[in-house]
Amino acid sequence: MSEKVFITGASSGIGAALAIEYAKRGATLGISARRSEKLTGIAQQCKESGAADVFTYTLDVTDQDSSADTAKEFIAAANGIDIIIANAGVAYSDKISSGEATQINQVFSTNVLGVTNSIIPFVPTMKENSSGKIVIISSIASFRPIAFHGGYSASKSAVRMLADSWRMALKKYKIQLTAICPGFIVSEMTDENKFPMPFLLETEDAARKMVKAIDNGKKTYILPWQVKMILYATRWLPTPLYYKIFF
Repeated sequence: MSEKVFITGASSGIGAALAIEYAKRGATLGISARRSEKLTGIAQQCKESGAADVFTYTLDVTDQDSSADTAKEFIAAANGIDIIIANAGVAYSDKISSGEATQINQVFSTNVLGVTNSIIPFVPTMKENSSGKIVIISSIASFRPIAFHGGYSASKSAVRMLADSWRMALKKYKIQLTAICPGFIVSEMTDENKFPMPFLLETEDAARKMVKAIDNGKKTYILPWQVKMILYATRWLPTPLYYKIFF
């Protein structure tokens, strides 16, 4: 029986690459994003890659009711859920000197509330089946803040903490929680960065590594390995000195 996988933010970048990786395994996919035209293209690629079926949903994850309705629709269409990957996110700067909080609030709304809106509607079905995998895409920025992107760093730290908390709460229901903390991955998001991006990973390579980590039941997965080693080796280093050395 094919895996039933739902992925948010699947119109490009990591989300799209993950969808294609699961398609290669013959999964039944639910993919969502705000950009319906791009999503249609990714759906076609998934079908050509071997997906058993692909359901597309135009969705803004900040909309709680729409997220809940979408989860119900996919569970009904796919006859269940095995893996939910909360990938949708934004990386806008704080605009801390602008005098208004619209942009940083959008970061928190998408990156934190978007995760809770995406995942929680699937949990009752997973509990009923005593199985399931929940995946939250966090970031290495959850360990070390990025200058001018405090909202992004804080939001990614928050969802990593959610994964740690939910892992304990859902363990007795045999539901797996994986927090994935990527470094810099080739995507539309990183294309806009004007600062150095050490150990930049190709999107497809990153997706393969992430799927393997999910298969292996990793609790927190940091990639690439070079970044993981740096984070561990410099965990007690003051942040200003850390950035002076590596950036």
